[in-house]
Amino acid sequence: MSANSGPYVLGIDCGTQSLRSALFDLKGRMLASDSLEYPIEYPQVGWAEQNPEHWWQAARITVSKVLAKAGLHPHQVAGVSVDGTSCTVVACDREGAVLRPAILWMDQRAHEEAERVTSTRNPILKYVSWQESPEWMIPKAMWLKANQPELYEQADLVCEGTDWLMHRLTGRWAASLNNVTCKWNYAAPAGGWPEELLAELDMGELRDKWPRDVLSMGERAGELSLRAAEELGLAPGTPVAQGGIDAYAAMFGLNVVRPGRMALVMGSSTCHMALCAEGIFDSHVWGPYPDAILPGTWVLEGGQTATGSIVKWFADNFAYREELEAEKAGRNQYELLDERAAAVPPGSEGLVLLDYWQGNRTPLRDPLARGCVYGLSLRHGVGHLMRAIYEGTAMGARHILDDLRQAGFQPAAIYACGGGTRSDLWLQIHADACQVPMLLTEQPEATCLGTAICAAVGAGLFADPVEAAGEMVTVAREIEPNLDNAGVYDTLFERYRATYPQLRDLMHQVAADQEG
Repeated sequence: MSANSGPYVLGIDCGTQSLRSALFDLKGRMLASDSLEYPIEYPQVGWAEQNPEHWWQAARITVSKVLAKAGLHPHQVAGVSVDGTSCTVVACDREGAVLRPAILWMDQRAHEEAERVTSTRNPILKYVSWQESPEWMIPKAMWLKANQPELYEQADLVCEGTDWLMHRLTGRWAASLNNVTCKWNYAAPAGGWPEELLAELDMGELRDKWPRDVLSMGERAGELSLRAAEELGLAPGTPVAQGGIDAYAAMFGLNVVRPGRMALVMGSSTCHMALCAEGIFDSHVWGPYPDAILPGTWVLEGGQTATGSIVKWFADNFAYREELEAEKAGRNQYELLDERAAAVPPGSEGLVLLDYWQGNRTPLRDPLARGCVYGLSLRHGVGHLMRAIYEGTAMGARHILDDLRQAGFQPAAIYACGGGTRSDLWLQIHADACQVPMLLTEQPEATCLGTAICAAVGAGLFADPVEAAGEMVTVAREIEPNLDNAGVYDTLFERYRATYPQLRDLMHQVAADQEG
């Protein structure tokens, strides 16, 4: 499309399965976007790794393409920011040369180290509901030190994938306040860095491997370096704003900037982001995180480790006939699978599915939990299993929502975004299962938009993310719960909840055998 004078802002969303770049005007209208997939390696069960250079290659390709699609001159881009997955750990030297594949956020190898952190009962753990996750920074760094000590010693930086990308953009090493608060056990009310906890774990040297500077989302981190500008096709000196975790960027892109609102970010995993005016310390989700997204607010973060990735796993491995049929008809395979699932009644004719393909993040917080489906008969087909995946993941969302309600957080509506929102059926099942309206914004790429909002603030185009979100986000439609399905899903939820205690010991035995 032909562009006017702008200004425009660029959001780069470095996701689990792909990187997406998108250009927006200051009303939140997307000019152009482009994405590029990259592989994930699974060296062992419960492990997940990625080559960081693939992220930068994807950024180079997609940024150049969106500029061309939009018909923009590089100088019309007023600001840039980047987000990334929640705790994808990179070990590298001071120049950014990586020493090993990045350990992805979903990787569960550090579960014993996480248990060690939890067992300290250090006071700073009150800000993570007294339980450490193996997905987080300190357990993963502990695993590196114990299992790859020479590499760990060699690493100048043990940081976030987002930090590594920000360094590629600006040449500066700086951490996001959002990341360090939510995944590194940083807590401003307790003095900031978890020095005492690191010392207790014999990990004091890790503090020297972390970036010294900590910046809030939207704070100006620097300017685009000459090298980065040449590789991306942008203008050197373009302001670069600090980003953060993809799901938190989506909160800006959904205008979830007022306490009492909740975001549902449906991607490879699903994140449930509740914004609170005060710290709520009685839930079984992560947090409460102080100032993680906006000063003076707290975030409770629920999460399902695998949701969209289960849908993809099923499509890749068990829906070859539908793939061929869709290809022959010039259609999308997932649209055809949606039709198959929509033809099955609520409850999937007796199927119960637990969505624990990569463990349970919250509220069980069990990395050794495993997925299952039962109730199968010869009557059940692809449509039944697809609907069971949709319903099982919706039950996981309801489990988290029930925990938040019991702790005192009651959302009137849920603002949804992410790839999962392309399925109206999946959204309706979530609304029916949780009995809460689902709000969809005009711009479905809320994560990219939220990161572009950070870019706009960092470029000085808005005073803060609240003002920017108010100007750049518009609600487009609302999906109301179908009350006729409430009873079916109440029964399914009871069965969903009852299954895990019955299978937990067997799941743990299987996980131990796999690790062995």
